[in-house]
Amino acid sequence: MLKVFLIMFAIGMCLGILLMIANKVFAVKQDGRFEKALSMLPGYNCGACGFPGCSGMVAALLSGDSGTLQCKPCKPEQRKAIVEYLNTEPGPDGKTLNIKSI
Repeated sequence: MLKVFLIMFAIGMCLGILLMIANKVFAVKQDGRFEKALSMLPGYNCGACGFPGCSGMVAALLSGDSGTLQCKPCKPEQRKAIVEYLNTEPGPDGKTLNIKSI
């Protein structure tokens, strides 16, 4: 019985170490601006901008697929604050964006 316990413990330790190494090697760097920009939007997820919800629009802005903040229900001062934030806050690569507002 003790032999089986020690074998299972050793296998568990080896798999745990492999998972820890895989977590470090295959880690995905998150863009910290995503959550902040998403929280600045009204959050209606209406799709009026042409993207599947607010998170889709923010993802397109941060990836460079869209260069214009197209949120229709957003108030002008909200739009200005979001554009200013995205154009001044550097991303994980150290670069800032050049976003325009409609």
